[in-house]
Amino acid sequence: MTDAQDTAADSSLRTTGGAPPEDGGTSVTGAPEPEPGPEAAGPEPIPLLEPREGIPPVVADEAALAEVIAAFAAGSGPVAVDAERASGYRYGQRAYLVQLRREGAGTALIDPVACPDLSGLGEALAGVEWVLHAATQDLPCLREIGMLPTSLFDTELAGRLAGFPRVGLGAMVESVLGYVLEKGHSAVDWSTRPLPEPWLRYAALDVELLVDLRDALEKELDRQGKLDWARQEFDAIAAAPPAEPRKDPWRRTSGMHKVRRRRQLGVVRELWQTRDRIAQRRDVSPGKVLSDTAIVEAALALPATVHALSALNGFGQRMGRRALEQWQAAVDRAKALPEAQLPAPGQPVTGPPPPRAWADKDPAAAARLSAARAGVSELAERITMPQENLITPDTVRRVCWEPPKTVDTATVSAALAAHGARPWQVELVTPVLVKALSA
Repeated sequence: MTDAQDTAADSSLRTTGGAPPEDGGTSVTGAPEPEPGPEAAGPEPIPLLEPREGIPPVVADEAALAEVIAAFAAGSGPVAVDAERASGYRYGQRAYLVQLRREGAGTALIDPVACPDLSGLGEALAGVEWVLHAATQDLPCLREIGMLPTSLFDTELAGRLAGFPRVGLGAMVESVLGYVLEKGHSAVDWSTRPLPEPWLRYAALDVELLVDLRDALEKELDRQGKLDWARQEFDAIAAAPPAEPRKDPWRRTSGMHKVRRRRQLGVVRELWQTRDRIAQRRDVSPGKVLSDTAIVEAALALPATVHALSALNGFGQRMGRRALEQWQAAVDRAKALPEAQLPAPGQPVTGPPPPRAWADKDPAAAARLSAARAGVSELAERITMPQENLITPDTVRRVCWEPPKTVDTATVSAALAAHGARPWQVELVTPVLVKALSA
């Protein structure tokens, strides 16, 4: 058993009976000792079918929002927060439902379409620890509506640091708390109005046990001596600025590896940008306007006419003449561009080259990287943690490609810190890299 699996078997972290604690508290206690077995971590998981206070009404006006703000400001302890988006259905990643739960306030479901400014709620929760699962996924859409934590606990990241093999919310709740969450509505169109009752039940249950999970994971991280590491990670997430807009996002079109010539790249860019404008105007997912496959097919074929375009994969019989003319016009615009205005075959490289090229470009650097990777892998296994959480692969590559002129603990520590490594990572990884860079 790993330390994390041992925790999953720890009866003090498992609730029993047909429902969570009646008082809505944040501790979970009292399960009998599990019977031994190769897979068993405890009693049979209990389906969690209903929120303990029932499904709350959706907050969709300012008066109801004011009541929620007052209730959550008066609550106690951490606040569980979640958000539902409409990925694959709508343009962008805005929130279409926000769920919160706090002791003394219960659960709230808020419609951010009807109440687009939740800055008052964010202010009421200033200084309160927010508990999120996979925080980096939800924070951008919460930021858009005025909600940003000053302090947080990420239960997914905590599970990774603690060495749990599966860190999805359902898997964590089941292995640690002994409950089964329904996950059947995770990929539905949350922009639907009104939201069906089964979806609202699912949404409320997503925050039902989040604080309980937080408390159990905090205990486990402390037992493993990793709690300070986790707090450094959580602080870094809370303090991180908004992500910079991606440069040349059209280059991420699926299947781009097939596109070699600059003229073809120009067609991909023009079709992608046309699709993006249409998708934004219609507020639909770009993939519903035109598939990546169709974009790449048109770029490779460089069709001369609408008829030729209509024969390509992705431009079939369902597409009307007007739409076909629109896409052909985009192809024609790219074909008419002067050579100087066509995109370059690759993006400018700001960091080290791909590792596969190291052996030819710099055999000594390739040897350093190989030794570093082996050392990091061994250390990650020893402390029961994914390698990418111990230290990002990009950081290892950069330090190995351009190591300090003098390799010692101080210089390698400084190099890691300069690339954004947290103090706990610097402390653990520095000896590994000093050894690899000195070999």
